[in-house]
Amino acid sequence: MCEEYNPDLVTVVDDDGNEHVFEALDRIETDTARYVALLPYYEEAEELLEDDGEVIILKAFEEDGETYLIQIDDENEYEEISKIFEERLAELFSFDDDEEEILN
Repeated sequence: MCEEYNPDLVTVVDDDGNEHVFEALDRIETDTARYVALLPYYEEAEELLEDDGEVIILKAFEEDGETYLIQIDDENEYEEISKIFEERLAELFSFDDDEEEILN
């Protein structure tokens, strides 16, 4: 059975008005805030190969009905949230032993 993959795409407009497209890998909500883990999204395979594959973690907030994403300035907050995402993403994208043998 072949299921079509449709990434959860998010368009972010930076302070200079430039649009950047990301794939939302995961979202979490704590008692105090919401966060999203993003990976740059590329239409062309060549662009993907040139990317370093770094996951970007941002804090989300709403104002006047619009959702905004900002950098996490507090180092302790960033470390705590990135650890949660790391654990969750490792579970989502982990291979079991049989799959690893097939890939090797």
